[in-house]
Amino acid sequence: MPAKTSITFTPLSNRVVIEPDDEQDQVSPGGIYIPDTAKEKPQEGQIIAVGPGKLDENGKRIPMEVKVGDRVIYSKYAGTEYKQGTTEYLVVREEDILLKR
Repeated sequence: MPAKTSITFTPLSNRVVIEPDDEQDQVSPGGIYIPDTAKEKPQEGQIIAVGPGKLDENGKRIPMEVKVGDRVIYSKYAGTEYKQGTTEYLVVREEDILLKR
């Protein structure tokens, strides 16, 4: 589980900030070392910030379906990577979240 972090930014509209899991094995089941360049991007993480939600045609706020602390699976190439200090985050639209655990 990622460590609790304090962020100094807030997502806008229907965007969420995810701290991706980096807990991939360094060695394959067959005993072969996997370098960082060959690893797949993680698709799972924990939500650490949620925007207020998107506005509909009438200007009414549509509530978000996810909340801070939810563990989610998201689209493989979704979002924008953002780094604060040594921690890397992923900022995605709510639509790019496939499921929550």
